[in-house]
Amino acid sequence: MESADGAGMPTPVRRRFRIGGRVQMVGFRMYAVVHANRLALCGWVRNLPAGEVEVLAEGPPAAMSEFSAVLELGPALAEVTSFLVLEEPPGPPLGVFVEER
Repeated sequence: MESADGAGMPTPVRRRFRIGGRVQMVGFRMYAVVHANRLALCGWVRNLPAGEVEVLAEGPPAAMSEFSAVLELGPALAEVTSFLVLEEPPGPPLGVFVEER
């Protein structure tokens, strides 16, 4: 997929992830930050009051596919039992991937 300007760079995609199971207090947010930064993605990760983790990420399609697989696996102490991925429309630019509190 090429960008609208024809420069040959893939058009970034934006996805929201909701991950459930044993995903809090197991290092999931830091795990997401490390992998997102390794893949040069933008966005954030945060815990939700209901015990889930939410991620909003943006980047090249191939990097987003790899990130999705990494999130679905989770860190060693996590047990992912639900995994929802939502395509998001482009929005305001996201900065360096961070952990939100």
